[in-house]
Formats: sequence, structure tokens, C-alpha cells
Amino acid sequence: MPERVALLFATSGHSGVDRVIHNLLPEFAHSGAAFDLLVIGGHGPSIPEALPCSIRIVRLPVRTKKLVFPALIPYLLRHRPTALLTANHQLNRAALLARRLTGIPARVAIRMGMSLTAMGAEMRPAQRERLFRSMRHWYPTADAVIAPSQGVGEDLVQIATVRRERLHVIRNPLVNAQLHRMAADTPDHPWFAAGQPPIILGAGSLEPRKDFATLIRAFACVREEIDCKLVILGEGGERGRLSSLAVELGVADALDMPGFAANPYQYMRRAAVFALSSRREGASAVIVEALACGTPVVSTDCPSGPAEVLQPMGARALAAVGDHEALARQLLNMLKDPLSPQTLSGLITEHEASASARAYLNAIIGP
Repeated sequence: MPERVALLFATSGHSGVDRVIHNLLPEFAHSGAAFDLLVIGGHGPSIPEALPCSIRIVRLPVRTKKLVFPALIPYLLRHRPTALLTANHQLNRAALLARRLTGIPARVAIRMGMSLTAMGAEMRPAQRERLFRSMRHWYPTADAVIAPSQGVGEDLVQIATVRRERLHVIRNPLVNAQLHRMAADTPDHPWFAAGQPPIILGAGSLEPRKDFATLIRAFACVREEIDCKLVILGEGGERGRLSSLAVELGVADALDMPGFAANPYQYMRRAAVFALSSRREGASAVIVEALACGTPVVSTDCPSGPAEVLQPMGARALAAVGDHEALARQLLNMLKDPLSPQTLSGLITEHEASASARAYLNAIIGP
């Protein structure tokens, strides 16, 4: 009988974690193990239309992460999986507690995708201490702890007291044949037609953490020297504020925010440069995806993933967080002197989906 692995996520349906899951599942299907994808009502991941036969969907009878713990207990007792992977602090804690109370001898692997240092800096002191205290209590009991970057991993060791021998730094599984097929499509957008001015592209939720306001300010500076356009893919609560800022800076006619794009790669492939302006990231998926599409990247040097990916490009790829003038200089430099697609593709070999999936399985199931 094959090993059975449970996978428990609760996502927005269009996040970087969703792309990680979508790329892992087909690779997992080749492993010989059987998988249960545990689904919570009202949450992603959005499920691919055709799941491999080795992966079945199990719907937990809850609609919030807060109630996952009691729903996990009957699942564990009935199905007795060999291992369980979770990715979110509430889910991580619930999985470790449910294993303890049921006594099921399943390995529990947990994933943390964000820099704890950066997260904590945005919290009230009491809130931060509660979170870190909970992590210090539970995370050392996990059999494996997965981080997408060295920076996130170091935080888990220093703040959550994870043992180094149980830490697995595994790059996100982002590059596969499907990405390249999707990148070959043509965007239905007039700015991406041949002969149009170069486009700076951003992508992500329109929320404060992504700091698209800094990108728009940087774009206004770039426009003083180069005729170009800015397109930001994504949706969120800051849309109105960002639109108002573009009007204030006089660049509204050169900015488009078309919303969420099911296929962002076709835009990435045809952009002149991809820009990330985030205040914090765990390991930015969009940076890797843009590089895979052959597009140069300029990013803020935010904690903790971008610099690890972009370091071989040198200082020209990074700007200080929140410094729109520095970001503008780097964007101008990259627009004037872009790197070759061959150079860019060499930065992302660790993000090949097949290699990442093998590392995940080694962490989840054990060597």
C-alpha cells in the first residue's frame, strides 16, 4: 500500500502559494505516494481541472482556519496519513496539536513563507510576542520545517528555535513547461503591441505590503527621462489610493491596472523590465517567473528572498525599501542596458518544479 500524504493549505486562490501548489501537485503524482488535498470552504487553493489520479480531494467541514483543528482530528483518526504538510501558522499549529492529541505517528512538515523579522516589525509588540511564543512552543516539534529562502530559514532558527537539522530551505517550484507555454501567448492589451514604448511591469495584490506607491513614484521619475508605460497586474484595497497618486504625479495616462491576470507570464515576457517594490517577501515568486520569461528584474532589497535570487546581477538589480529615487535609478539603468535572457535564466535553476518537488518529498516523507 503506498504512503498517504495529506496536504493542508488555506490560500486566497491567486497567491504565490497557490502557484507553488499548482506546480507541486503534478510533480508529486510521479512519486508513487498517494495524496489527500485537504480543502477548507471559502479558501483556496483553486484546484486544477484535471488532478492526477493519485491525488484526491478531501473537504474538511469548516470555512475558517480557526476551526481546522477539530476537523483534523477525525480525518487523522480515519485516514491515518503517513505525513502531513501544512503552510500557514494557524494550520501549522493545528496540525502539530492534532497529531499530539490523536497519537497518530504521522510526520508533520510545516512551511513558513514569510520573514518573521519583517512580519514582526509590522505588528504591535504584544501581538508579535504572542505569535513568536506560539512558534517557539510548537515549531521545534515538527519533523521538518520548510522555508523558501535562507533569510526565512534563519529567522525560523533564531526566532522560532527550529533545529537546524530539521530545517529545509527549498526554492519555490515555479519554472516548468506550462510557464513557458503560457508565456508564448500574446496579451490582449494595446500597450504590448509591437512598436509601443517599453513597459515596466509590476504584479501582486494591491496592498500596503507590496508598496506599489513607491513604484508609481519611481515610474514618474523614469518618465522624465524615458517615454515608457507602467502596468500593474493584481487587485486589492489600495486601487483607489494608487489611482489618485498617479493623477497627482501626472502619470495616470501612462499607468494601467487591469486587475488579476490568470496568465501573467505573457505580460512578463513582453515587458522591458519587471519591478518589485515590496516592503517584505518570503521568496518572491514573481521575480523568478519574470526571470524565467527572460525579463530583467529590479527589486527592493526587502527581507528576505529577492537579494538571494538577484545577487548574481550585482547592485544594479536592488534598491532600498521605500526609496523611489533609488528604484527609479535602477529601473533607468536596466532599461538602458538590459541583461540577456540567457544570463537571466541561469539565475533560476533551483526553482525548476521537478527539483523543488523532490526536495519537498524528501522533507515531508523523510529520506
